[in-house]
Amino acid sequence: MPDIENKLIIGTAPDSWGVWFPDDVKQTPWERFLDEVVESGYKTIELGPYGYLPTDPVRLAEELTARDLKVCAGTVFTAFHRGLDGSAAAWDEAWEPARQVAELTAAMGGEHIVVIPAMWRDDVTGEAVESEQLSAAGWDALFTGHDRLGKILLEDFGLKQQFHSHADSHVCAQVDIETFLQNTDPAYTNLCLDTGHAEYGGASSLELIRKHPERIGYLHLKQIDPGVLATVREQNMTWAAANKAGVMVEPPNGLPDLRAVIEAVEALNKPVYGIVEQDMYPVLDFSVPMPIAKRTATHLLSCGSRTRVR
Repeated sequence: MPDIENKLIIGTAPDSWGVWFPDDVKQTPWERFLDEVVESGYKTIELGPYGYLPTDPVRLAEELTARDLKVCAGTVFTAFHRGLDGSAAAWDEAWEPARQVAELTAAMGGEHIVVIPAMWRDDVTGEAVESEQLSAAGWDALFTGHDRLGKILLEDFGLKQQFHSHADSHVCAQVDIETFLQNTDPAYTNLCLDTGHAEYGGASSLELIRKHPERIGYLHLKQIDPGVLATVREQNMTWAAANKAGVMVEPPNGLPDLRAVIEAVEALNKPVYGIVEQDMYPVLDFSVPMPIAKRTATHLLSCGSRTRVR
């Protein structure tokens, strides 16, 4: 747990090195990622997609200890809104990957699981795999599934579920995020406020912090290029296409104002992790991510009076 004096703990994730998949030749090798995290000045990481880093807990612990790195969270995608019949099969489809991530995260001393809802359209073809709008039954299944997952993660693994609104998912806009928060149990389900995805969906990070301070459990700190975002909306680009177009931008060159976000989170007077997670898949030149990671850490540390790497 972060020291009480350190209100916002800055860390990073494989995503900032262009990692979206367990194994892909277009991605930075995991050993290089860990080495460059250290060289960039970070002390805390997320696990990234399950299978990118070693999944054997003994091996992973050795690699992390050798570099003096800690794990704060794991990440998993779910699609609880599709389990309208409440069947065991629908739960098992979500639970098995969540269980794997939870076991590894807990073994590494992590505290959180970032849970991301499935996207409603294919990220490659752009074709809809389901309706862009959730039915009332779909919303109910989403609420129930996440509370059930959060309860098990907390009681069986000691991990806190942090729900991550996401581009091209059903929980993306301000009204979607607030609807989700109003219908889930804060004991088991809170918000990973991803400032980039919130901006992408037209949501206000500052408004969410102001209106739901008790639900801000975790942060992903990133920015959107508003000019590119306008083109994304004009052309109805998928999330993957938007990334290739450069919708994510290195802070402090985009929106939202991360200094204002950090000041607002520090004012909550509680320890929170703030993870730098600049989507940049695919990275064709592996020398690109680390200088950005260094500069971003320096910028974020200058934004708050009680912001630290740890």
